Amino acid sequence: MAQADSHVHTLEVVEVIKETDAAISLVFEIPDALVHRFRYHPGQFLTLEVPSERTGSVARCYSLSSSPYLDDDAIVTVKRMPGGYASNWLCDNASVGMRLRVLAPSGVFVPKSLDADLLLLAAGSGSTPIMSIAKSALIAGTGTVLLVYANDDADAVIFGAELEEMAVEFPDRFTVVHWLVDERGLPTVPALRELLIPYPRYDAFVCGPASFMATCTAALRAIGMPESHIHHEKFQSLTGDPFADIELSGTDAESGAATATITLDGRTLELPWPRYRTLLEVLLANGYDAPFSCRAGECSACACTVRAGEVRMLRNETLVDADLALGLTLACQTVPVSDHVRVDFDQ
Repeated sequence: MAQADSHVHTLEVVEVIKETDAAISLVFEIPDALVHRFRYHPGQFLTLEVPSERTGSVARCYSLSSSPYLDDDAIVTVKRMPGGYASNWLCDNASVGMRLRVLAPSGVFVPKSLDADLLLLAAGSGSTPIMSIAKSALIAGTGTVLLVYANDDADAVIFGAELEEMAVEFPDRFTVVHWLVDERGLPTVPALRELLIPYPRYDAFVCGPASFMATCTAALRAIGMPESHIHHEKFQSLTGDPFADIELSGTDAESGAATATITLDGRTLELPWPRYRTLLEVLLANGYDAPFSCRAGECSACACTVRAGEVRMLRNETLVDADLALGLTLACQTVPVSDHVRVDFDQ
């Protein structure tokens, strides 16, 4: 039997920052031994295990608001959500010295190039991954960045002072437009279209409530922005336990195995792939930090591309026909059909 739980790590909170009356940032210190596992791209998130008296724990994803080009620590920002158990528990209980179990960074809401001109559209706590992208692009890239940030009122603006500092430091490359609902009403397609007309060739990243993202997407399409330039980030409450240990037993070997050739983090791996175990289970059981957050087919964090061979998915809640046509599959739900499969996580 092979077993590994190296996909689960414990990090200590070294600072709790009050961003607004309803939002905090948790600063996690990354031990030297885990630095390689917590390298991340701007726009990615961490999955935290939050204690629960009802179920023992719940798993929730929180975007990194820190920049890998600026910050030594990993920082996630949490906003209270009505009826949201985990967000409210963290806002009420998080303290310096607290240790939480955490999965390695994951997510695909990441610019392909920090040199591109970026149009960032955020509402509320949707500013969290957007902040990481903006800081990283300004520090490590060469393009211009426009941020349109919607909130109910001025008191709800997260990172307000930091955004002002960024605008002063990068006056020719960074512009922030605050959309306050108490002054301007909710964003509408015509109003956003008017604002965004000059930017159809930018790369757009959109994060916020579903209605806000739908409005932004319609406005971006209205100015003629190509679909390939529009990127969304959306989280769902995870129903499974992504922190559970992974085991491969002798029974798996008896079922026969395909051979998987996998490109992951610049390395090429070759592993036996039991017919009835998912690709993610095989990778985690062998100690490899593959990207994932839910292990239940409810997100797309573990999406990878099948370059050769045939697979089938047990469940798919996120990939659309266009994704499938490109060869994308969910590692947490994918089992082999052909004897050899070649898969690429580095896209």
